[in-house]
Amino acid sequence: MRKDKLYFLTFISISIIFLIIASLGIGYVTKISINQLLEVQLEASKREADAIAKLLNYEFKSGLDKKSITDNIQSTLANTHTGSAFISIFDWSGKVVSHPDITKIKQEVNPNQEVLNTLKDGRNINELYNLLMRLKNEKENDISKIESEIVYTATVNESDLIVAAHVNLNAVINQVVKLKRRFYTIFILMGVLIIVMSSFAVRMIGSYYEKQLEQKNSTLENELINLSKLNADLVTYQQKIEQHQPKEAKQEALADPSKKRLLTHVRNELVPINMNEIAYIHTENTITYVISFSGKRSTTNLSLDDLISSLDHSLFFRANRQFIISITSIHKIIKYGNSQLKILVRDADVEIIISKNKAAEFKQWLNI
Repeated sequence: MRKDKLYFLTFISISIIFLIIASLGIGYVTKISINQLLEVQLEASKREADAIAKLLNYEFKSGLDKKSITDNIQSTLANTHTGSAFISIFDWSGKVVSHPDITKIKQEVNPNQEVLNTLKDGRNINELYNLLMRLKNEKENDISKIESEIVYTATVNESDLIVAAHVNLNAVINQVVKLKRRFYTIFILMGVLIIVMSSFAVRMIGSYYEKQLEQKNSTLENELINLSKLNADLVTYQQKIEQHQPKEAKQEALADPSKKRLLTHVRNELVPINMNEIAYIHTENTITYVISFSGKRSTTNLSLDDLISSLDHSLFFRANRQFIISITSIHKIIKYGNSQLKILVRDADVEIIISKNKAAEFKQWLNI
């Protein structure tokens, strides 16, 4: 239940983050794209107007009469006003001479040219976008009523004609609306895809780490169980040793009394210590110390290698290079480091570390 709640909150968080980023970016990206579209269309219209003006100038220089020229250009321009931009020709008096819509011929040029005024004032293309959006909002109920406007004029030398490049506001606004819808659709699809894939990735990563954690917990539980079993078997073995020790000590005394004790030194005094009184033996600065359960500390001239070969292996274990420990002195066995064991000695402030390689031998020594 907690996992599902966490995944749900992750899904909501990703969605909110995407909506914030999208709301900030989609308007900017859309406006930049539309401005580029308008700029390309305006440049194309200007080039077309300049090209037609040069063509007409060439025809006038060639001696063609004005009527023939206007008739030829009229047949060329017929029905081209349905696109986003088109060309018309008017004279200096402001009357239309050639127009794609034949009904506009001999009419006065529309004096309200907001687009042309905007461009002439040196404003950037953003002003044209804002103007188009304002015209769209003003005539939202009937976009078809939005008239075309002149965006560029080129005079024809050797004549009184002027070539005008028109922008079809209705067609341009429809293009802008379609482009905005496409951008919003793309952003929505991208948002859904990003949110779903991100949520799926979070769920997969979460599941992977959950499995890793469960595996670690399982391994830790097994180690704890094994360690508990190790300590329980240690107590059982210690009790078994204590029960049989008096009988075995008597048998050893009859068989070979020399094995019951270890001869040590306390300063210049020789002190024999019974084997069952030795808690542990360790070396420090090349000196071998023998420590009894009572805390008495003495030394011996023998090395740990010599001692372990002469000691009873069922009672003593060579833990490492510095320590030999008695089974009866072990207070507790705990896990230490990477598969290592730490031995706590009874009634003594000492910790004995058994390495990973030695741990298996130690367990076998305890008959596990």
